[in-house]
Amino acid sequence: MSEHEDGQSGGARGMARRQALGIGGALGLVAFTGLTTGGALARRPPHTGAELRSEVPLPPPFQVPLPIPPVLKPVSTSGGVDRYEMTQREATAEILPGVRTPLWTYEGTFPGPTIESRRRRPVTVTHRNELPVPTVVHLHGGRTRADSDGYPTDLVLPEGWPGTAVGAAPGMRNGHGGHDMSGHGRHDMSGTHGMHDPRAVETTLTRDYTFPLDQRPALLWYHDHRMDFTAPAIWRGLAGLHIVRDDAEESLCLPAGRRELPLMIADRAFSADGSLAYPALDPTLRKQPGVQEPYLAGVLGDVILVNGAPWPVHEVDAARYRLRVLNASNARHYELEAVTDDGRRLDLVQVGADQGLLAAPVTHRFLPIAPAERHDVVVDFSSVPIGGRVMVVNRLGSGRTRDVMAFRVARKAKDGSRVARVLSTDLPTWRRSDAVRVREFSFRAGRMRGGHGWLIGGKPFDPARTDVTVRLGDIEVWRLIADVHHPVHLHLVGFRVLSRSGRRPLPHDAGLKDTVSLRPGEAVEIITRFDAYRGRYLFHCHNAEHEDMGMMANLEVT
Repeated sequence: MSEHEDGQSGGARGMARRQALGIGGALGLVAFTGLTTGGALARRPPHTGAELRSEVPLPPPFQVPLPIPPVLKPVSTSGGVDRYEMTQREATAEILPGVRTPLWTYEGTFPGPTIESRRRRPVTVTHRNELPVPTVVHLHGGRTRADSDGYPTDLVLPEGWPGTAVGAAPGMRNGHGGHDMSGHGRHDMSGTHGMHDPRAVETTLTRDYTFPLDQRPALLWYHDHRMDFTAPAIWRGLAGLHIVRDDAEESLCLPAGRRELPLMIADRAFSADGSLAYPALDPTLRKQPGVQEPYLAGVLGDVILVNGAPWPVHEVDAARYRLRVLNASNARHYELEAVTDDGRRLDLVQVGADQGLLAAPVTHRFLPIAPAERHDVVVDFSSVPIGGRVMVVNRLGSGRTRDVMAFRVARKAKDGSRVARVLSTDLPTWRRSDAVRVREFSFRAGRMRGGHGWLIGGKPFDPARTDVTVRLGDIEVWRLIADVHHPVHLHLVGFRVLSRSGRRPLPHDAGLKDTVSLRPGEAVEIITRFDAYRGRYLFHCHNAEHEDMGMMANLEVT
């Protein structure tokens, strides 16, 4: 059985909630009053952030059908490469029944369309930007060359956006029409990566992203990654799924077809006019980055969406289903549990993690998942009576945020699927003794140019600075230390969790990961090998507000 995080739920509202978990709590308490002991921090609630309250009537749970994101069709498959085209544009959708909500979308849908690809078959996606601001696309979990990884200053500019000086020196322009950026200072947003890489972003509407996909089959996701504005862009809808498959995985006979369900979980809040509420300092997302002070530690919504639907319900057979779960929330953590109408728990049999299949299945009664993490689980509905219901609940929520979605068992059916005792034999076997060095990084709140920020090693992100240089092929151990909750993501590589505060990893740490949830006061050791490509990449906190406020660093592979 998985362990769960201590503390109260993230659903309480009001000023007391904001004082406890907003800037006065997560930033002021930790960074500015010196409360940094593990014991004190361990009593923090299970979220870092403050919750918005929707201003429109909300539907009852388990009434809206679960949507399944459409699978995007390639425009070409010639030459051994699958080519796709995707337009980023504004759209309006009925997320809450009877309410129209403006969105920023990929191809007009939220989530964006799913891309399904085969291992080692390259994919090129041409993105066209018809939004009112620049964008960047990052394939989260992809082993991708640096020029397609979605570095935060590699912008796709919309038509009519003020021109950016080609090859401008760092600090001369910031790609936001020359406006000063109060969050990180005056950054060069021309796409130059500072002085390291003299490339400039093309002043066109499109950009090609090429993904080799020479990696294990896994559930990946793509999302906006523009510097200082990632959080509000994802909140407005810029996120979608990318599934990598191969023959070996398909030979396992895991649930497939309509019994394989992608589930993108995300919390949101709604304004009185039906729009998505978000406490941005600049709602146009054109000039000043950042959020209003109570939300500096993270933005939480009071509506739980799955595939863009509020608390949906899905009709299933009395059989096994493979649930491919992504936490696409900005800051909210979940601890998922499947409960029948009569209170009986169903096992959550984890078969995969961020970077694909586990070596062997791990059975959980409840399963924690932090922002940007993915869990691949099999749930067996065969013991549920026909007409019965199974609720997926969030043990870290309360009130409306405790409910996630439901399944209604509709019929008996044949089931040829299984969960093998051995799922994969290709997981890396790195040992601590193989590491050429051990590095340590602190993820903590702090002061940033006279204001509040979130820092790695005491420094805010600067695209002109190289923070870490590693050699291609080297194995390293990284020790990551947290003040409050920080889901830490490494671009380019997968890693294994070695320990948590000197103890064994938790059950949900199994497998190859690219995002690890640091709990308050915790030190987590991970091991990885930088064996893919040379170039400039990133590591950062995936609490998206923390990321926008400086908690990101440059990683150079040489």
